[in-house]
Amino acid sequence: MVTVREVTTKRDMRKFVKFPLELYRGCEQYVPLIYADEMKLLGGNPAYSDVADSALFIAERDGKVVGRIQAIIQHSYNEIHDEKRVRFTRFDSINDTEVSDALFAAAENYGKSRGMNVICGPLGYSDLDREGLLIEGFEYEATFEEQYNYDYYPTLVEHYGFTKEIDWLEFRLFAPDEKDDRFAKIAERVLEMHKLHLVDLTTMSKNVYIPKYADGIFHCIDECYKHLYGTVPFTESMKKDLIAQFKLLVSEKYLVLVCDENERVVSFALAFPAIGEPLRKSGGRLTLGTIFSLLKLVKKPKSVDLGLVAILPEYQNTGLNAVYVNHMMQSLSSGEITHYETNLNLETNVQVMAQWKYLNSKQHKRRRAYFKNIV
Repeated sequence: MVTVREVTTKRDMRKFVKFPLELYRGCEQYVPLIYADEMKLLGGNPAYSDVADSALFIAERDGKVVGRIQAIIQHSYNEIHDEKRVRFTRFDSINDTEVSDALFAAAENYGKSRGMNVICGPLGYSDLDREGLLIEGFEYEATFEEQYNYDYYPTLVEHYGFTKEIDWLEFRLFAPDEKDDRFAKIAERVLEMHKLHLVDLTTMSKNVYIPKYADGIFHCIDECYKHLYGTVPFTESMKKDLIAQFKLLVSEKYLVLVCDENERVVSFALAFPAIGEPLRKSGGRLTLGTIFSLLKLVKKPKSVDLGLVAILPEYQNTGLNAVYVNHMMQSLSSGEITHYETNLNLETNVQVMAQWKYLNSKQHKRRRAYFKNIV
């Protein structure tokens, strides 16, 4: 018999966070989140609890945890879109529909009790939280920014009555077969024409350029992404929390910043070193050995995850994207890294995906967001 109960104690919180480490033990594709960050976030981090309500549930059988799920009511999203949605995220389960159905029912009932009429997911607190259920590409290692799941998960989700809402596609980008100087020339011309410039981050430390340009970067994200599925605007506390989480992984080698004459950020591309291997070995704990390995990868990564790309609306369709495509071409052709991972591209975002044709690209993963009416 399966029982589901809400997480209310620190002991249960530890069970909730540790369960996927047990479920995916020995899985070479799984990459855990940083354990301390998860405990802080799920323990009521005010950066997110101010804009959302949530509940955590664990499923047990014979005293053993066999599944987990988080339900989130993202008030900012619901208010902007005039909807009544409860999101599910951090769903993990053994291959058993009795377990998964009980977990989804708990999340659904949480939403119903608060007046929600749709349950959807996997979606987290924001667009920078892990989202989407992997439905293709199970043989590939996950990036740190995304969630891996076993190939039986889609069956569990669909068994409960969920249907597709939208998909994301993911690509691996390799160096082009032949050197292509067009993008360097286009990038130079576009920058000159619009009186823009690339910021030389090598002249300043991380402690200088992050505070200087962070607000401009988040403004770009909000303006560029606000019409995309599942996104919400970032509050000041959310910004601070995200900077603290990712600061260690930021490198001037893989951050491209374009500013106008007043040093206003008009475009950026941010990529992170692939850090799956050390986190998998440590179970997401930041031991001294893990920190050393992460710092080593930041300086000399084997491959790179393309985290975010944004261009302010007034500069879109100007050819400004040539700046970061050229940057990727150069780093790939130099042999610094083996490939880029694009992470999630919405299937409707044809304009973004069209850029990858200029590189050797391989669409290797697909993720899905599901929904179900619960009236």
